[in-house]
Amino acid sequence: MLLSVVIPCMNEEESIPLLVKRLIAATEQWNAESEIILVDDGSNDETWRAICAQSEFHPRIRGLKLSGNRGHQIALTAGLNAAQGQRIFMLDADLQDPPELLSDMMAMMDQGYDVVYGRRSERKGESWIKKVTAHGFYRILNRLSDVPIPNDTGDFRLVSRRALDAVLSMPERARFVRGMFAWVGFRQIGIEYIRDPRIAGETKYPMSKMIRFALDALASFSIKPLQIATRMAFLTLIIAALMAVYVFWSLILYNAVAGWASTVLVISFFSGIQLLTLGIMGEYLGRLYIEAKNRPLYFVDQETSEISDPIVEEKTAQK
Repeated sequence: MLLSVVIPCMNEEESIPLLVKRLIAATEQWNAESEIILVDDGSNDETWRAICAQSEFHPRIRGLKLSGNRGHQIALTAGLNAAQGQRIFMLDADLQDPPELLSDMMAMMDQGYDVVYGRRSERKGESWIKKVTAHGFYRILNRLSDVPIPNDTGDFRLVSRRALDAVLSMPERARFVRGMFAWVGFRQIGIEYIRDPRIAGETKYPMSKMIRFALDALASFSIKPLQIATRMAFLTLIIAALMAVYVFWSLILYNAVAGWASTVLVISFFSGIQLLTLGIMGEYLGRLYIEAKNRPLYFVDQETSEISDPIVEEKTAQK
């Protein structure tokens, strides 16, 4: 099989029909050599039913339903594990990333590239807070990361089988898929596009999840936060030594008595540094604990080939 399309879905029942329509059109020239994999990440609406209905009308569509909500990156990994194509196209179900770019990406991969990623030149329909934080996230990540990760990119990309196999061989639980593809190397190139607003539903990445996602990215691809914590510890020791000298000479020369305000300030300062350092260490320690348990990333509850939809049964009976 030449092409696999992988889309994680979470509460996207309104988006599924239009998503499938555009995907079928975008992959029409590879009709006999392609598959479309829709992964239901524990949705609590009718997303799975919508996937099943579409798979009956379009044999190329495969549906996977995870046993519970495991997060976007795990759902994407489940789809990538199931993909059988030599080239794998990834995008989200909200259609902010246009599937029509597939033909251009395929042409670029024909030139020998293993990864063709989409780079957002403009983000329509997003708040200025989201734009500013997203812009800053990639710049900060690249300053701290040991691996250069392309700015303003997501998981919207076309990858070769060997690049995918390399990523799937990486067993970590806190997955930052776009960073993992950057880490494995091979020949990579970007293609710019304008990101559209969501066609339906709400974003699945509120601020709390964005912060967690950012922490996962930093902890997965950099130990610089730990190094920064060590440098802060040395800096506070130097400051403490200077303050000790100041207090000593003040007592000798001016017979001064330290006030409660300065005492509280010093204690608060050093306590804050200590708590920050412990927090940074805790983030890495927590990830080591999760990795040490070595639990499976996910379980598949159902596949479209294993179930029969009541609507389809009724149509079959009528025939």
